[in-house]
Amino acid sequence: MNYAERERNPAKHLPSIAMVVLLHIALGYALLNGLGRAVIEVLKKPLETKIIEEIKKPPPETPPPPPPKLAAPPPPFIPPPEINIQVPVVQTAPTIQAVTTQKPPPGPPPVVRQEAPPMPKVRKEYVAKYRVSPAYPRNLMREGVEGRVVAWVHVAPNGDVTNVEIRESTNHSFDREVIRALSQWKFNPEPVGFIGEYEIIFNLKD
Repeated sequence: MNYAERERNPAKHLPSIAMVVLLHIALGYALLNGLGRAVIEVLKKPLETKIIEEIKKPPPETPPPPPPKLAAPPPPFIPPPEINIQVPVVQTAPTIQAVTTQKPPPGPPPVVRQEAPPMPKVRKEYVAKYRVSPAYPRNLMREGVEGRVVAWVHVAPNGDVTNVEIRESTNHSFDREVIRALSQWKFNPEPVGFIGEYEIIFNLKD
């Protein structure tokens, strides 16, 4: 038997048909017993409505009255302090009983201030016994830089140079060479040393 013949078999649909018949029988019984009337009567009853009043907030509590102000008690009586004024006792100067003729001992000797030695004379372009000419720095010569230096040569009494002081300089790159050369100078001995002032000019045209 194929699927179409099996579906057309009335024995297979008997349970479904029986269920439908039973439902129709139950529905007819309910109608006959007045179930539908009870439903209609329930729907016809009047609906009750209630009005809900708004809840009012309680009034705010009033603050309690402030406590009464009490007057401050008067301050206690304090007696003024007693002031005792002492009268100064005036003492008379002692009288001279005896006069001595001895001289007082001599005081310390007066301090003699040593004055600083006077500054030696400054001699401009004083001729030295032995001279070394400052060399032109190579880097400044390549760059074409010229300059001028004024130096003081401090000479001791024996003719040696003790210090070379740069007073003026247009370019400090020349100072080192000036100090190196002038420190080798020699002068004739003299009783007192002096300072020689010399102007060295670095000129590329020379």
